[in-house]
Amino acid sequence: MSSFDFAMTVAVGSMIASTVLTKSVSLEHGIAGLFFIYLLQLIAAYLRRWKIFQNLIDNTPLLLMEGDNILFENLKKARVTESDLRSKLREANVMQLDQVKAVIFETTGDIVVLHTDQDRLVLDKWLLKDVDRK
Repeated sequence: MSSFDFAMTVAVGSMIASTVLTKSVSLEHGIAGLFFIYLLQLIAAYLRRWKIFQNLIDNTPLLLMEGDNILFENLKKARVTESDLRSKLREANVMQLDQVKAVIFETTGDIVVLHTDQDRLVLDKWLLKDVDRK
């Protein structure tokens, strides 16, 4: 779920709550508002087909660790603390930092740890295709 999707979900919930719980918003106005929110969501989904709109609407995955190298600037950019990172590494059963191939802050807000204890395995570049390394 991107930031835009989250905002749309909150807007829908707010509109439903306002329509149901207050007398100042009529049922017709609530339905019309929901229709326009869903229409906006459909338009955004259609526009996501083009890269320029996708970059405006969606977040970009961000690399937090490359191998055993922690990218501290990217941690700051993603507002992830070292403690959060250590927690995710433990959750992924990482025993040594040299097992880590990459740690990615996904567009959904999830942190994904790609790791192995087999040194001969190399991370496929295709998996990091759209990941921001700045």
